[in-house]
Amino acid sequence: QGQLVASGGGSAQAGGSLRLSCVASENIYGDYCMGWFRQATGKEREGVAFIDNVSRVTYADSVQGRFTISKDNAKNALYLELNSLKPEDTAVYYCAADLGKKTVCRGGTCSRTCMYDDYKYWAQGTQVTVSS
Repeated sequence: QGQLVASGGGSAQAGGSLRLSCVASENIYGDYCMGWFRQATGKEREGVAFIDNVSRVTYADSVQGRFTISKDNAKNALYLELNSLKPEDTAVYYCAADLGKKTVCRGGTCSRTCMYDDYKYWAQGTQVTVSS
């Protein structure tokens, strides 16, 4: 059974930076898609960054150019660097993993991607609060 444990987060001022970490059990790290999601109070969960088994990355438009997702295979670890933070980045952040890419169709175009919502394995959430 897979397990993910997230850490990091905390509080920062607008324009500041934070780093989130997530360690996965070995059986859900190798060929899996991994991603970071967030959920702000009163809002739906949003996928923000994804990475596949060969470290190709995908970002939501809302964080493109500000957040960086990465992996350390030696440590079974997943990271999210949050830079140029904005108050609207305030949310509970979750790391997640699932077995491989899925076919997702958007705007009439379908592709194999890690950018989907129904991941199987989830870590506990970690709070990120950005003040203006």
